[in-house]
Amino acid sequence: MEKEKSTDAMHAVIVAGGAIDDTFALDFLKRENPKLLVAADSGMHFFHRNQILPRLIIGDFDSVEGKVLSFFQEKEVEIHRLNPMKDDTDTEAALRAVIARGAKKITILGGTGSRLDHVLGNVALLGIGLSEAVSVVLLDAHNRIRMIQGGLVIKRRDQFGTYVSLLPYTRTVEHLYLSGFRYPLTDACLQNFSSLGISNEIIADEGKIEFEAGILLVIESRDT
Repeated sequence: MEKEKSTDAMHAVIVAGGAIDDTFALDFLKRENPKLLVAADSGMHFFHRNQILPRLIIGDFDSVEGKVLSFFQEKEVEIHRLNPMKDDTDTEAALRAVIARGAKKITILGGTGSRLDHVLGNVALLGIGLSEAVSVVLLDAHNRIRMIQGGLVIKRRDQFGTYVSLLPYTRTVEHLYLSGFRYPLTDACLQNFSSLGISNEIIADEGKIEFEAGILLVIESRDT
């Protein structure tokens, strides 16, 4: 059972080109002080307007203002230009790059927004974390999204927002137990094409999620 706690593992933050709340993101960066900052393509605009130098910029730059790219080139920031005719997204390339550099904890900011195809694609990238034994979190001002395989403990004092929703990423999630939640479950089988796991709440000191088979999306949310 994975517990929600801080570690000394190298923390990398990737800023992608989706919607981003600068105030929230800047507060997060100040609090976490990650060792590695990376811009995925137009995510570099966030760094430019907030006068922050990332360690690495990676992308095909098809949606980047030329003056912004020139600014970072002049600052001699490491830049990896990708071929636009590629199979993966800029965010996936950035994710694989920071894993190759030894990051064990990765937060993706700017990974949500109006492009639902990109949002769903970024959710799918959380599975890379499972396959590489790396913690990957998709985060915005209203949601913290994780993908788990086997279990999780969320302490109420550390949870993000009010609601905890569980969505099966595999066809079924079997032998699911929830304790410490307003709506507990005992040996349940959570299936696709169902909203059963939406909007639960932690009512004890901690909420425990345990299951024997399958992959779950854990989405902690707040309305405002």
